[in-house]
Formats: sequence, structure tokens, C-alpha cells
Amino acid sequence: MGVEGVGFYEIAQHSPDRPAVLAPGVPVTYGELHGEVNRLSNALSGLGLVPGDALATVLGNRPEFLTVLMAAMQSGLYLVPVSRHLTAPEIGYVLADSGAKAVVTESACAAAVTGAAAEAGIPAESRVSVDLAEGYRSMAGLCAAGSAAPPDKRRMGSVMLYTSGTTGLPKGVRRPLFDISPERLFDIIRQSLGGRLGLEPGDEVHLAIAPLYHSAPCAHAMLALTLGHSVVVASRFQPEQALELIQRHGVTNAFMVPTMFHRMLALPEDARARYDLSSLRQVYHSAAPVPVETKQRMMDWWGPVLYEYYGSTESGPVVVATPHDWLARPGTVGRAVDGVQVKILDPAGDELPPGETGLIYASGQPGFEYHGDPEKTASTMCGDFYTPGDLGHLDEDGWLYMSDRRADLIISGGVNIYPAEIEAALLQHPAVADVAVIGVPDEDWGQSVVALVEPADGTVPGDALAADLLAHCGPRLARLKHPRRLEFRASLPRTPSGKLSRGRVRDTYLAEQQG
Repeated sequence: MGVEGVGFYEIAQHSPDRPAVLAPGVPVTYGELHGEVNRLSNALSGLGLVPGDALATVLGNRPEFLTVLMAAMQSGLYLVPVSRHLTAPEIGYVLADSGAKAVVTESACAAAVTGAAAEAGIPAESRVSVDLAEGYRSMAGLCAAGSAAPPDKRRMGSVMLYTSGTTGLPKGVRRPLFDISPERLFDIIRQSLGGRLGLEPGDEVHLAIAPLYHSAPCAHAMLALTLGHSVVVASRFQPEQALELIQRHGVTNAFMVPTMFHRMLALPEDARARYDLSSLRQVYHSAAPVPVETKQRMMDWWGPVLYEYYGSTESGPVVVATPHDWLARPGTVGRAVDGVQVKILDPAGDELPPGETGLIYASGQPGFEYHGDPEKTASTMCGDFYTPGDLGHLDEDGWLYMSDRRADLIISGGVNIYPAEIEAALLQHPAVADVAVIGVPDEDWGQSVVALVEPADGTVPGDALAADLLAHCGPRLARLKHPRRLEFRASLPRTPSGKLSRGRVRDTYLAEQQG
């Protein structure tokens, strides 16, 4: 079945029976989803929300997130997705900082959200739950009373995501709202984001398996609905369940993070061979570096379907590497997309030649500001170029290779050491489930390298394993990069998007040493 009238709203009008959400629960068509989106849009207007206001969500992965997202995008609202894993004070900070006028949550998060909403001044009538929760209005009830007709005044909205806050309090990434229709906005998104990633309209199935409250998963789900794709929403990532969902629904594209690859590769061989994954055509990954060996093993298993890109919440994708690009240049994260320039600058702002490592800057990003923090906005810019604070280098042909974040760089004996490189080596050992490498103060060397390892299930930590891991580093890393200390941890604080806050790990480790 082809797509008649490209775009979510056009498809809902011309092909209302086209499947929009396949799972979980009963499949939902584009016509049904559009009707619910309109009802919610009208209900939000009835609550007093007007264009330019912020609407927050504190939700796990569930189809209702898509309803709220698409309602905000046609109501001129800023949608503020908040991680359901945050504490009540952290949620309260985001609600207050964004100026949210209403919040949509679920019963599992209701207790934390109640205090946060009260602290942020969100009135009780503007607290909504997608399921039954004491003290909250029912989203279904709210929608049932609203009209399924499009709102009287439709204009573009935007998603205002909060940065992870690994170097301080999180800040909302805010873009200007223009008085244009959502159809026009989605047309721009299809041409820019869809074009950069090679996604096209058609009979595709998108697997939303990474947390939708993060930047890339949210953008991919929204893009899928603007392209007429069907969406499968997975409540959370489980390695074998992910393979089963791909097979059952004939998934053709997905966004994943490198941690997911590592955990799927750790499945027993018979479990991996049990599923037919031949429907996959494009699996995108970003958010964190992926070891070359891990990615090669995934391609050996799934075929040349892994598309990598580098960017940020602020910039969107600035470089892209197709599977064949990467196979020809293992380790690259891509080359600049149309309309974007990438430069490597030293601390003084001077451009570095190919092969030399410095801060990655890119031009061509959509205009943004950190909500309420013009100084932070200015600090990330060098003319028209923006940096997320990552280190890397370009080769002679303009292909980008990442090193690490500037804040995580270890300088030991005057030598720059990149934690991600050591982590990549250790992750190839079958006894390692996860690892964080940090630099700690050292009187002789300035900093020394410490590796904190989460052992794989069934592995006994101890001196023998530590010696085995250090021997494993021998042929893979220069001696100066070997951990001077290797310790074991039951778990490491990695976010649902796959990012590791090494600053948090380092602070905890140093506090333990002092204690």
C-alpha cells in the first residue's frame, strides 16, 4: 500500500485506515490517532494553554506519548519530555524552569510528579494521567469530552528537550516558533532530517525501543509518523524481546544506542539465531561511541544496515555514515551532511589541520538557545559554529572520528588519554558487561587511569579476572593507556539513552576513596 498524501495529517485525511501504531495493545490507524490528537489539542486549549506555552510529559514508552507529541506539534506548544527516572526534585526543576502549564504522566510516576507539579505551580486541573492515578485527570476522559475536529487555530509546535546535565543543571534547548502550519513544519522535517538520514515515505515499520523522552528516539518516532510508517512502541529494551519484535512486526527501521548492541551480542548463539531479522533495512545509532569490533560484529550478524550519525540535541545530525561508508573507514562517525560545515578548533579557536584532535564545531544547526541562559548559549558558539564539547579529528577527506568529551579527557604524564578508547578495548572481553574509565589525581603523573568494570552475569570478579583483563589490554592498547587500577562494580550509572556520566562516576569514586 502506497502513501497517499505524504505527512501525518494528510495521510490521516486521505488514508485513514493506514496502520499508525502496531503495538502494544490494539493496532491504531492514522485516522484514529489523528482523531485522538485533535481531541487532546482541543482539551489542552480548554485548559488554557496557548501557543508558546510549555506542556510537559513524564512518561515511559507508550503510544500515548505519540498522541501528546502530535497534539503539541499542531497546537503551537513546546513539548517538554521529562525522564521518568528522575527524582521528584529533578522533575520539579524541569517543570519550573520550563514554565510548564500542564503535565501528562502515568500512575507509575504519579507520586513523584505530584510534589514536583505542586512545587512548579501547575494547578491540579492541569495534571493529567494516561491511566488511573489518584489526584490526576484522566487523559481518556479529557479527550472524550473534546471534539475530534481539528483545532480552530493550528500552528507549529516544537520539542524542548533538556540536556543531560552531566556538567551542571540541565538546560532546555529552545527553538523559535513560527506562525506556520504543522504540515509545513513536517514538510521541512521530512526534507531535512529525513533526507539526511535517507528515510522515505512508504510501507515501513519503525521500532521505538529507546526512551522516547530523549532527543533522537523522539525525533525518529515523529519522523516515522510524518512518512506514513507504522510504529511499534516497546515499553523498554530487553535484548531477546527486541529481536522477537523485529521478527513479529517485520520492522524495517529503528534507532538504537550502542549499549543495546553490546547486550544483544551477549545473548547465547542459539538465541541470536532463533529470529528472522531480514526485514531490517536501516538501524540508526548515535548518542555514544561504539567500539569498532562491536559494530563489525553487528554488521556480520545483521548485514550492512547500521547507519551512524553524530550530532546533539542542539544541532541535530551534522555528519552521517552509511554502512558502506563505515565499512570503508571503520571508526568514522560520518561526513558532514548537505548544508553543514565541520571544523576542528584548538582552545584558542584556531582551526586544526586533518589528523589533529580538538573540539568539534559544526555550522548549519537550527537556531536554538538554552532557555533562560544566554551566557551558556554564547559559550558554545564560535561565530556561526556550535560545539557540544566533544573532541575529535577529521581525515584528509573530511570524515569525522570522535575521541571523547573534553571534560572526560585524562592527561597522564603530559599525554592525552581518551577513556572511550580503553572502554572499547575492555568491552570486547566476554567477562565485561559494562565499563567506565576515569582519571583520578596522581602525584607523579597528574592523573592516573582507573577502570571500573561491571562483570557479565556468571562471572566471578577478583584478582584473577583483573589480571586477565589487563592481559587482554596488552595487544590492544599502548602501555601508557593501561588502567593503573581496575575495580569491579555491581552496576554503573548509564542513562537509558546509553550515555555514561563519567563525571558522576568519578565524583562517587573519589568520595569512596576519601571515606
